[in-house]
Amino acid sequence: MRHFILFLTLFVLACNNTDRQGYESERISAAEETVDTVLDDWHNAAAESDFDRYFDHFKDSTSIFMGTDATERWNVTEFKAYAKTPFEEERGWNFKPFNRFVTYSEGGKFAWFDEELDTPNLGLCRGSGVLENVDGKWKLVHYNLALAIPNEVVYDVRDMILELNKEEN
Repeated sequence: MRHFILFLTLFVLACNNTDRQGYESERISAAEETVDTVLDDWHNAAAESDFDRYFDHFKDSTSIFMGTDATERWNVTEFKAYAKTPFEEERGWNFKPFNRFVTYSEGGKFAWFDEELDTPNLGLCRGSGVLENVDGKWKLVHYNLALAIPNEVVYDVRDMILELNKEEN
């Protein structure tokens, strides 16, 4: 009888664990969909020059946006100042994301991602960043935009940058 009770207890625990794994998988899938939705809306807000909607996706004024130029590391307050004119003139940027990968921290409080971007003015770029789940909403805390430079021309680009730096000094 004792073996039967032990077997039954292990069976119940295994079933509960399987159910929990299924729930965890559903929760992560729903979170992933939400991250995709948030990032897609963020990109769409830029394309539509919707200043308030775009900046509402950042966690707070300490969130960071890094642009393609080495001087472009802004907190949200600084980035708003930079973006104000293009958004007012309805010249927001139109980045079309594809090949996005999202990873979650244990417990699901943070998500980090990278994505390729098709851009009309810069060509192929890569965006990467970190989001934090704040009261059930994903908020950007860090974003980095980078040019995707093919290895075949990276040394030419490097040499051009070195030449520019020499001219500036």
